[in-house]
Amino acid sequence: MTALDIGARSQAGVAVEVVETTGSTNADLLARAASLDAPLLLVARNQTAGRGRAGRSWLSSSEGSLTFSLAWKFDGGVQRLAGLPLAVGVALAETLDTLGVQVGLKWPNDVLRDGDKLAGILIETQGAPGGGVWTVIGIGLNLLMPDETEALLGRSIASLPWLARMDRNALMAALLDGLAGALREFDGAGFKAFSARWNRRHAWQGETVVILDAGKVLHEGAAAGVDDTGRLLLDTHEGRITVLAGDVSLRMKAS
Repeated sequence: MTALDIGARSQAGVAVEVVETTGSTNADLLARAASLDAPLLLVARNQTAGRGRAGRSWLSSSEGSLTFSLAWKFDGGVQRLAGLPLAVGVALAETLDTLGVQVGLKWPNDVLRDGDKLAGILIETQGAPGGGVWTVIGIGLNLLMPDETEALLGRSIASLPWLARMDRNALMAALLDGLAGALREFDGAGFKAFSARWNRRHAWQGETVVILDAGKVLHEGAAAGVDDTGRLLLDTHEGRITVLAGDVSLRMKAS
């Protein structure tokens, strides 16, 4: 692996730190949020306690994945952040597109490649001293997926072996520039600026899906994209409804 050394500050105007090993880059930045005064990217070559949504573990390795978190401050309260995970998904997809990789998006926070999960997004927040809110945007991007990891997970996982051979500094810099631009756009216009772009990449458009809460089916219907606030549009037998992300899970209905 090419060593990560993208400098103390990127062209995106974000401070950058790289560590060899940590438990969770999200947890590290949340612990430091009260003392931050500018955006900060934390990249870990090895992450031993990475997390996904609902407390799920995220398995990663220095050779096989790129794991990082970006701390970014927004003015106002957390209500302004509706749709932010989806906007981050759009930013990742658009950046990967410039690198020759076509991906799809699954509501609310997954990036898919040929139907399998390629990247996950976890956003956590903490109030900022003096007002506003710090968001910590954690991202895990699969580059190489060993057979033993897929066996451990019990499902196939997407990978990008040709990007694994790319200079990691250039890859990380491209992702950071794309994210920083998207976050500035989101700060000014909210998710409305991203909804049509997300819908164009909706991997499950028109598919019959179920919404689960703690394993219980809450809704079933055809996935019809998202609205301008990031809520999932679901066409059910009773008509169209909207679904908030929260702690619910989206699954394709078994045939």
